[in-house]
Amino acid sequence: MTTAAPELNQLAPNVIARVKDGDLTGNRNMLLGVGLVAFLASAIIGFASGDLHHQFLFSYLVAYMFTLSLCLGALLFVMIQHVTRAGWSVVVRRLAENMASCMWLMAVLFIPIAIGYHDLYHHWAGVAEGVDELLDGKSAYLNSTFFFIRAAIYFLVWIGFARFFCGSSLKQDQNGDPGITLRMSRLAAPGILIMALTLTFAAFDWIMSLDPHWFSTIFGVTYFAGSMMALLATLGLFCMFLGRKGYLKGAVNVEHYHDIGKLLFAFMIFWTYVNFSQYFLIWYANLPEETLWYQHRAHGSWEIVGTILILGHFLLPFAFLMSRHIKRNTKTLAAAAIFLLVMHWMDMQFLIMPMHETDAEPGMHLHWMDAVTMIGLLGLFFGLTLHQTIRSPLLPQRDPRLEESLHFHNI
Repeated sequence: MTTAAPELNQLAPNVIARVKDGDLTGNRNMLLGVGLVAFLASAIIGFASGDLHHQFLFSYLVAYMFTLSLCLGALLFVMIQHVTRAGWSVVVRRLAENMASCMWLMAVLFIPIAIGYHDLYHHWAGVAEGVDELLDGKSAYLNSTFFFIRAAIYFLVWIGFARFFCGSSLKQDQNGDPGITLRMSRLAAPGILIMALTLTFAAFDWIMSLDPHWFSTIFGVTYFAGSMMALLATLGLFCMFLGRKGYLKGAVNVEHYHDIGKLLFAFMIFWTYVNFSQYFLIWYANLPEETLWYQHRAHGSWEIVGTILILGHFLLPFAFLMSRHIKRNTKTLAAAAIFLLVMHWMDMQFLIMPMHETDAEPGMHLHWMDAVTMIGLLGLFFGLTLHQTIRSPLLPQRDPRLEESLHFHNI
């Protein structure tokens, strides 16, 4: 007979297990309210106004792929912790589970992209056969029917995994069955492979296909690296937010922040590595069909943005986060996390916006739609995440590795 795992109140009776009644409700309502108003306002104005329609769609796509990266990063983080059977992360894993549980929201928020599909992907959507030889060769993949079938598959897979891992974790809170942990570990291994494929093809479909004449097999990996980096930055900030509200004390400490900082540092470097690998191979081959993508980003202020990404997405945070002391100080870690999230947003702009050139002068031109769509999607996402945080225990109550996580110490 399998022995049930001990409860949190036995291992750490001073740790607050749940959000107090009425607490954080105002924060949740504010996020959901502001997010809903910003989302509806931008969508109504964007679809009703001919002048802003194109701008809205591209601004929305940037905001959507940024927010989706947090949700996908959270789900992958949870699965990675299970497949590696990590002990340190148990006390922060529930926060990632709460973010991953918002995957159904991302499916709903995909609707404006589906509606504006022909405008976003006009370079290949609806192009007649015989007009472009290259598009004719890709027509079996780049067609509206298969595009939406793939999108449906992605969301079914992502929502299915999110429901299984989040639901299983909550179920274990009730019965403490160690077998649930074993089942999650077993599914996480093939699940990560499936996630890798779906995330890669989603990045191909929703970002790379904006320019159907360009292709890169490593493009999905670059989006994955940015997603994990953004999630780790958000996870650290979320822990700090709850800590300031009086929660997670005695559970999440400087040792856990240190590990979050180390992973943030690692994925920032990994993002740099895969982006450099992509650029170097294309530069070395110097084939016109491959260099076109970079050519779009070598004019006007886009060249400056690329330089900022080199400095801000790698060189500066590399030097800053190198120190152990920086990663163990919540103030400096928070500064690094916020800075890298800004860089991640700039990276999404760099990937998507050059295909939306409405101005005579090429380059990055910020529009109020960029801010409103981002506020809308992030407000809804974080509001729903906070709602899930309020209604469920703050950390796994009876995980077999909970005691190890509570007493975790970096060597």
